[in-house]
Amino acid sequence: MKKQFIFILLPFFIASASSQSTNEFKVNAVLDSWHKAAAEADFNAYFNAMTDDALFIGTDAKENWNKTAFMAYAKPHFDKGKAWSFSMIERHIYFNSNHTLVWFDELLNTQMKICRGSGVLVLQKGKWKIQHYVLSMTIPNDVSDEVVKIKTPIEDLLITILENKK
Repeated sequence: MKKQFIFILLPFFIASASSQSTNEFKVNAVLDSWHKAAAEADFNAYFNAMTDDALFIGTDAKENWNKTAFMAYAKPHFDKGKAWSFSMIERHIYFNSNHTLVWFDELLNTQMKICRGSGVLVLQKGKWKIQHYVLSMTIPNDVSDEVVKIKTPIEDLLITILENKK
């Protein structure tokens, strides 16, 4: 009886694992293509990979853009034929239980050296789309005090401005 039970459940486990690996492959392909589109200054491919309500949060504290604002910021860079070039070093992908939502984090090799990207993809009409992306510069702990000294005069003013908006 135990052997029959195992053989009955085995196809379900295989199908589930296969579904996850297929979806993981698709998510990786979307993110890799998205980074490639930026490197090749392919404006349409880059922004078509994002949902209409997508958010992009950049490395500067003032960079919190909806898709329309991010497109306006990025257009001149893409028009020059050179946007930015990020290549993935490491990526972790996580799915919700029904495989309609993904969150991820990645380390990237960039012109700013190592950066971390993280975000959310949603399944829309059978295609994975980027809905939320956060880009952060990494700061090695050994030099964080030096970095804080450099950014303090700039960000003290910004903190005051932002706190006064509350």
